[in-house]
Amino acid sequence: MGILSAVYQDTVIDTLARLVSLLGVSMPNFWQAMIFILIFAVNLKILPASGFYGPSYWIMPAFTIGVHTSCSILRTTRSSMLETIRQDYIRTARAKGASEKRVIWIHALRNALIPVLTIVGLRFGAGLGGAVVIESIFSVPGLGKLMVDAIKQRDYPVVQGGVLLIAVSFSMINLLVDMLYAYVDPRIRSQYNTYKKKKAGKEEKV
Repeated sequence: MGILSAVYQDTVIDTLARLVSLLGVSMPNFWQAMIFILIFAVNLKILPASGFYGPSYWIMPAFTIGVHTSCSILRTTRSSMLETIRQDYIRTARAKGASEKRVIWIHALRNALIPVLTIVGLRFGAGLGGAVVIESIFSVPGLGKLMVDAIKQRDYPVVQGGVLLIAVSFSMINLLVDMLYAYVDPRIRSQYNTYKKKKAGKEEKV
Protein backbone atom coordinates (compact mmCIF):
# COMPACT_ATOMS: atom_id res chain seq x y z
CA MET A 1 0.00 0.00 0.00
CA GLY A 2 2.91 2.36 0.67
CA ILE A 3 4.30 1.81 -2.82
CA LEU A 4 0.91 2.25 -4.48
CA SER A 5 0.25 5.36 -2.41
CA ALA A 6 3.49 6.94 -3.64
CA VAL A 7 3.04 5.93 -7.29
CA TYR A 8 -0.59 7.12 -7.38
CA GLN A 9 -0.09 10.22 -5.25
CA ASP A 10 -3.18 12.38 -4.53
CA THR A 11 -5.58 9.75 -5.86
CA VAL A 12 -8.23 7.68 -4.10
CA ILE A 13 -5.64 4.95 -3.43
CA ASP A 14 -3.31 7.46 -1.78
CA THR A 15 -6.10 8.94 0.33
CA LEU A 16 -7.26 5.50 1.47
CA ALA A 17 -3.70 4.41 2.33
CA ARG A 18 -3.03 7.57 4.34
CA LEU A 19 -6.33 7.20 6.19
CA VAL A 20 -5.60 3.56 7.07
CA SER A 21 -2.07 4.39 8.22
CA LEU A 22 -3.29 7.32 10.32
CA LEU A 23 -5.91 5.22 12.07
CA GLY A 24 -3.53 2.33 12.63
CA VAL A 25 -0.78 4.49 14.11
CA SER A 26 -3.18 6.49 16.30
CA MET A 27 -4.91 3.56 18.01
CA PRO A 28 -3.13 2.11 21.09
CA ASN A 29 -2.56 -1.66 21.04
CA PHE A 30 -4.51 -2.38 24.22
CA TRP A 31 -7.52 -0.40 22.93
CA GLN A 32 -7.44 -2.27 19.62
CA ALA A 33 -7.34 -5.57 21.51
CA MET A 34 -10.43 -4.73 23.54
CA ILE A 35 -12.31 -3.49 20.45
CA PHE A 36 -11.46 -6.70 18.56
CA ILE A 37 -12.66 -8.81 21.51
CA LEU A 38 -15.88 -6.80 21.70
CA ILE A 39 -16.60 -7.10 17.96
CA PHE A 40 -15.33 -10.55 16.95
CA ALA A 41 -15.69 -12.50 20.20
CA VAL A 42 -18.64 -10.92 22.04
CA ASN A 43 -20.89 -9.59 19.27
CA LEU A 44 -20.09 -11.72 16.19
CA LYS A 45 -18.83 -14.76 18.15
CA ILE A 46 -16.57 -15.91 15.32
CA LEU A 47 -13.24 -15.82 17.19
CA PRO A 48 -12.28 -16.92 20.72
CA ALA A 49 -11.62 -14.13 23.19
CA SER A 50 -8.65 -15.68 24.97
CA GLY A 51 -6.32 -18.66 25.01
CA PHE A 52 -3.81 -20.10 22.58
CA TYR A 53 -5.11 -23.53 21.60
CA GLY A 54 -5.22 -23.33 17.81
CA PRO A 55 -4.96 -21.08 14.73
CA SER A 56 -8.26 -19.35 15.43
CA TYR A 57 -6.86 -18.18 18.78
CA TRP A 58 -3.82 -16.59 17.10
CA ILE A 59 -5.67 -14.25 14.73
CA MET A 60 -6.65 -11.40 17.05
CA PRO A 61 -3.36 -11.20 19.03
CA ALA A 62 -1.25 -11.29 15.86
CA PHE A 63 -3.47 -8.76 14.08
CA THR A 64 -3.45 -6.43 17.09
CA ILE A 65 0.35 -6.40 17.27
CA GLY A 66 0.74 -6.18 13.50
CA VAL A 67 -1.62 -3.27 12.75
CA HIS A 68 0.48 -0.54 14.36
CA THR A 69 3.71 -1.91 12.88
CA SER A 70 2.25 -2.30 9.39
CA CYS A 71 0.85 1.23 9.37
CA SER A 72 4.21 2.68 10.46
CA ILE A 73 5.92 0.77 7.64
CA LEU A 74 3.25 2.00 5.20
CA ARG A 75 3.91 5.65 6.07
CA THR A 76 7.69 5.22 5.86
CA THR A 77 7.46 3.37 2.55
CA ARG A 78 5.27 6.07 1.04
CA SER A 79 7.59 8.91 2.13
CA SER A 80 10.73 7.09 0.99
CA MET A 81 9.23 6.14 -2.38
CA LEU A 82 7.99 9.68 -3.01
CA GLU A 83 11.48 11.02 -2.40
CA THR A 84 13.10 8.33 -4.57
CA ILE A 85 10.86 8.52 -7.64
CA ARG A 86 11.68 12.24 -7.97
CA GLN A 87 15.42 11.61 -8.29
CA ASP A 88 17.34 12.21 -11.50
CA TYR A 89 18.32 8.56 -11.99
CA ILE A 90 14.63 7.56 -12.07
CA ARG A 91 14.02 10.06 -14.87
CA THR A 92 17.10 8.71 -16.62
CA ALA A 93 15.80 5.13 -16.38
CA ARG A 94 12.50 6.19 -17.89
CA ALA A 95 14.30 8.14 -20.63
CA LYS A 96 16.29 5.03 -21.54
CA GLY A 97 13.04 3.19 -22.21
CA ALA A 98 12.77 1.05 -19.08
CA SER A 99 9.25 -0.12 -18.34
CA GLU A 100 7.38 1.58 -15.52
CA LYS A 101 7.21 -1.71 -13.64
CA ARG A 102 10.99 -2.09 -13.76
CA VAL A 103 11.54 1.55 -12.81
CA ILE A 104 9.33 1.24 -9.72
CA TRP A 105 10.23 -2.24 -8.49
CA ILE A 106 13.93 -2.40 -9.42
CA HIS A 107 15.33 1.13 -9.53
CA ALA A 108 13.10 2.99 -7.08
CA LEU A 109 12.09 0.38 -4.50
CA ARG A 110 15.56 -0.97 -3.79
CA ASN A 111 16.89 2.51 -3.14
CA ALA A 112 13.86 3.39 -1.01
CA LEU A 113 14.16 0.31 1.21
CA ILE A 114 16.92 1.61 3.50
CA PRO A 115 14.64 3.72 5.77
CA VAL A 116 11.96 1.03 5.49
CA LEU A 117 14.35 -1.63 6.81
CA THR A 118 15.33 0.72 9.61
CA ILE A 119 11.74 1.21 10.73
CA VAL A 120 11.11 -2.55 10.48
CA GLY A 121 13.94 -3.20 12.92
CA LEU A 122 12.74 -0.51 15.31
CA ARG A 123 9.11 -1.62 15.14
CA PHE A 124 10.16 -5.20 15.87
CA GLY A 125 11.51 -4.03 19.21
CA ALA A 126 8.34 -2.06 19.87
CA GLY A 127 6.32 -5.15 18.98
CA LEU A 128 8.19 -7.17 21.59
CA GLY A 129 7.31 -4.55 24.18
CA GLY A 130 3.69 -4.38 23.02
CA ALA A 131 3.38 -8.17 23.19
CA VAL A 132 3.73 -7.95 26.96
CA VAL A 133 0.39 -6.13 27.19
CA ILE A 134 -1.36 -8.00 24.36
CA GLU A 135 -0.49 -11.43 25.74
CA SER A 136 -1.98 -10.44 29.08
CA ILE A 137 -5.22 -9.22 27.46
CA PHE A 138 -5.68 -12.35 25.32
CA SER A 139 -4.29 -14.74 27.99
CA VAL A 140 -1.59 -15.96 25.64
CA PRO A 141 0.98 -18.12 27.52
CA GLY A 142 3.99 -16.29 26.07
CA LEU A 143 7.01 -14.37 27.30
CA GLY A 144 4.98 -11.20 27.85
CA LYS A 145 2.40 -12.85 30.10
CA LEU A 146 5.19 -14.68 31.92
CA MET A 147 6.90 -11.36 32.69
CA VAL A 148 3.67 -9.74 33.87
CA ASP A 149 2.95 -12.68 36.18
CA ALA A 150 6.54 -12.58 37.44
CA ILE A 151 6.24 -8.86 38.22
CA LYS A 152 3.04 -9.49 40.19
CA GLN A 153 4.74 -12.28 42.14
CA ARG A 154 7.99 -10.27 42.51
CA ASP A 155 9.96 -13.03 40.82
CA TYR A 156 12.84 -10.77 39.80
CA PRO A 157 15.12 -13.42 38.19
CA VAL A 158 12.35 -14.30 35.71
CA VAL A 159 11.78 -10.59 34.95
CA GLN A 160 15.52 -10.07 34.40
CA GLY A 161 15.69 -13.12 32.14
CA GLY A 162 12.73 -11.92 30.08
CA VAL A 163 14.18 -8.44 29.68
CA LEU A 164 17.55 -9.93 28.69
CA LEU A 165 15.91 -12.20 26.08
CA ILE A 166 13.97 -9.28 24.58
CA ALA A 167 17.12 -7.12 24.50
CA VAL A 168 19.17 -9.84 22.79
CA SER A 169 16.40 -10.49 20.25
CA PHE A 170 16.14 -6.77 19.50
CA SER A 171 19.93 -6.51 19.06
CA MET A 172 20.05 -9.51 16.72
CA ILE A 173 17.23 -8.13 14.58
CA ASN A 174 19.02 -4.78 14.25
CA LEU A 175 22.23 -6.59 13.31
CA LEU A 176 20.32 -8.49 10.62
CA VAL A 177 18.83 -5.21 9.35
CA ASP A 178 22.33 -3.70 9.09
CA MET A 179 23.47 -6.72 7.07
CA LEU A 180 20.45 -6.40 4.78
CA TYR A 181 21.49 -2.83 3.95
CA ALA A 182 24.44 -4.15 1.95
CA TYR A 183 22.23 -6.67 0.13
CA VAL A 184 19.59 -4.11 -0.81
CA ASP A 185 21.78 -1.11 -1.68
CA PRO A 186 24.74 -1.79 -4.03
CA ARG A 187 26.28 1.55 -3.03
CA ILE A 188 26.97 0.19 0.45
CA ARG A 189 28.59 -2.94 -1.00
CA SER A 190 30.72 -0.75 -3.24
CA GLN A 191 31.89 1.35 -0.28
CA TYR A 192 32.73 -1.81 1.67
CA ASN A 193 34.67 -3.31 -1.27
CA THR A 194 36.57 -0.03 -1.73
CA TYR A 195 37.48 -0.03 1.96
CA LYS A 196 38.72 -3.63 1.72
CA LYS A 197 40.89 -2.80 -1.32
CA LYS A 198 42.41 0.23 0.41
CA LYS A 199 43.13 -1.81 3.51
CA ALA A 200 44.70 -4.60 1.46
CA GLY A 201 46.85 -2.05 -0.39
CA LYS A 202 48.12 -0.55 2.87
CA GLU A 203 49.00 -4.02 4.21
CA GLU A 204 50.95 -4.82 1.04
CA LYS A 205 52.96 -1.60 1.38
CA VAL A 206 53.78 -2.43 5.00
